[in-house]
Amino acid sequence: MSKNNVNVRETLKNIPSVDEILAELPLYSIPLDFYKYHINNILSQIRKDILKGEIKSNIKKYCIQKIKDNNKNIAVNSLKPVINATGIILHTGLGRAPIDKEVLINGIKKTYPYSNLELDIQNGKRGDRNYHIKGLINSLCGGEDSLIVNNNAAAVILMLNSVSKNKEVIISRGQLVEIGGSFRIPDIMSKSQCKMIEVGTTNKTHLKDYSNAINKKTSAILYVHTSNYKVVGFSNEIEVSKLSKISKKHNIPLLVDLGSGSIADFKSMGLPIEKAVSKYISFGADVVTFSGDKLLGGPQAGILTGSKILINQICKNSFYRAFRCDKIRLSIMETILRTYYTVNDISKSNLTIKLFQRTQNDLHEIGKDIIDSCSKIKNYKISLKKSFVEAGSGSLPTEKILSYSIIIKSKNVKPNDIYKRFLSAKVPVIGYIKEDAFRIDLKAIPSDQIIHLISSMKECLI
Repeated sequence: MSKNNVNVRETLKNIPSVDEILAELPLYSIPLDFYKYHINNILSQIRKDILKGEIKSNIKKYCIQKIKDNNKNIAVNSLKPVINATGIILHTGLGRAPIDKEVLINGIKKTYPYSNLELDIQNGKRGDRNYHIKGLINSLCGGEDSLIVNNNAAAVILMLNSVSKNKEVIISRGQLVEIGGSFRIPDIMSKSQCKMIEVGTTNKTHLKDYSNAINKKTSAILYVHTSNYKVVGFSNEIEVSKLSKISKKHNIPLLVDLGSGSIADFKSMGLPIEKAVSKYISFGADVVTFSGDKLLGGPQAGILTGSKILINQICKNSFYRAFRCDKIRLSIMETILRTYYTVNDISKSNLTIKLFQRTQNDLHEIGKDIIDSCSKIKNYKISLKKSFVEAGSGSLPTEKILSYSIIIKSKNVKPNDIYKRFLSAKVPVIGYIKEDAFRIDLKAIPSDQIIHLISSMKECLI
């Protein structure tokens, strides 16, 4: 055996056991098996590093220090509040639609310790959990009946499987989109067990393309809102109102996947135009699906609204039980829906809409106050600059929204290092780097987080 191999074996023997580590570094704030799981993972990686020749001495001390460093992370919950300084209000990685703190707290309170989730209090009999929100959705969207599931992907699968299982569904080639991850319309249609019939071309689909494709096997026409991109130039897409006429003529349902979907009248609020769900219902859509955690401003959910006959058919699908929402999500959603007094009079407790409504002038004033509060910070150039941001999550994809950003530069600290410092702050700040500077965009930062942002700036810019 070579001297090298002997040294490696001796080094491996110096790795402390799990019991030794537990005795030296007890951690009572987390489940014991969870702690052991992390210790074993760290020791396993150290063994690999030793075999590669990367660690040669002070093994026990090295192991203890590695585990001690990791304990700082596992001693507290992994999920934590952060400051969204990207400017993207509907940021998928940061939880999409921000929800007001009081709405969240009240949503939980109304379900503690038990609630009338599926109990009709008036007669004491078994009820329907959708009862708590269907009246609100019907009145706000104009549908005859409504249903809520855990996200819009589930809503689309449930709709297609219920209405078109083992049957043909017509869709324009220009709407065969990928929304993100594994959500591709062709795959979703396949999983829903219906046969996709493509019509038209990527950039142009005509009314006759739909008419010519209808036959005895046709079960529905599917219209998918291309929410994360737009085809411009030489293009043509048939409006829902015209598709409705074809579907009614042939007595087949028109199904619409809106993706984002809004209830608010964005135009009246001086925001980029997005057709409200109610418009699609009025145009003749039989069922419309849309997300609850995008432009609506609620928790993750998929909402289906439209024909009472079709919604009832969808409810009877066995998939519905797998896709339905829990009590806390329903409670929060009911509160969010109640924020819409009218389509252009929305309560300030709808945080998503509130953030969208803040003007560039509002953000300029907030930015000036932040910079004034950080006037004692030296060795960094901190300035305020106009910016443009996106709504996020595929909503309003071609629209730029006015905002303001705080620009942080340093002669001695690289932008990437500043970025890492803010990630490691007590309250992490998720900003971005542009034009060789770290930026904190103000559009998506609620007012009650400004004090935490100032603290994080003072903590990181030292």
